[in-house]
Amino acid sequence: MKPSRVTALFAAALLLSACGAQVEAGPSAPAQATVTNCGAQVTFPAPQRPVAYDVSGAEKLFALGLAGRMRGYVMNSLGDPSIAGSPWKDDYAKVERLGTSRVTREILVNAKADWVIAGWNSGFSEERGITPKLLEQVGIRSYLHTETCWEYPTAKSEVTPLEALYTDLRNLGDIFGVRQRADELVAELKGRFDKVRAGAPKSPPAKVFVYDSGTDQPFTAGKHAAPNDIIDAAGGTNVFRDLQDGWGSVGWEAVVKAEPEVIVVVDYADRPAQEKIAFVKSSPQLKNTPAVRDNRFHVISYGDLVSGPRNAAGAESLAAYLRSIGR
Repeated sequence: MKPSRVTALFAAALLLSACGAQVEAGPSAPAQATVTNCGAQVTFPAPQRPVAYDVSGAEKLFALGLAGRMRGYVMNSLGDPSIAGSPWKDDYAKVERLGTSRVTREILVNAKADWVIAGWNSGFSEERGITPKLLEQVGIRSYLHTETCWEYPTAKSEVTPLEALYTDLRNLGDIFGVRQRADELVAELKGRFDKVRAGAPKSPPAKVFVYDSGTDQPFTAGKHAAPNDIIDAAGGTNVFRDLQDGWGSVGWEAVVKAEPEVIVVVDYADRPAQEKIAFVKSSPQLKNTPAVRDNRFHVISYGDLVSGPRNAAGAESLAAYLRSIGR
């Protein structure tokens, strides 16, 4: 990243220190923030042409009021229903969409981006040749979603998906100079989750299976994915909470063995949610599982289930459903 590309200056020297992050600025230097990202201390000059990948990146920035400062976002067309149902639908309309598939180095270079937020092995990928190291060579700085740090080479510790979300919001608050807004947002989200947890029954939690996609093998949420914490807060337990993955594939036999009482169906543009439900109901293997036998399916938007400020809405939705079936 070349400092000459960053032109924002503060009128007076500023030094903030909070939660391991420092923000420094002065009359003769561009604003910069040092934060811990995936186990490494990283200093970011204030982004001037930031790009976000997918719902997670875009809505973390939107929720902090940063739409007007963004160069654009990249979103796979499978996420279109999440845009349509987003509280930040207007921001999506105002910010340029730079691509409708995966984010690539070419997209970022052509957009003259100087900063990008994405996940490891979801946006960034060694295999596809788009990594923070490679992007730095062309003057683009990278921020990785903390939720995905568990598999990143420099990561030294793991945090829960919700703590990862709060970490990202605070870090982004420092990077973009909106830490107060970030703290307020984190407090708001924590309050909503506390309210959901307070309403959960004391009885054994309902066993919940997250069905994202897949016919030969189901794609589901593991230990490091946001639904794991969303389900816990709502008063359930993720039947694949021990899966050492973010999102990953399992066998249908494992689903049958887990005996889920509720199936959360992820709604996005791969297939209509009702088609996914019909597929599960038609499976001879699954017909005797409690969820299928009792027709207990709950549809939640993809945008509510990936790491982002809509996770609280996902928890509220699932909690209401569980209470409606007496769980």
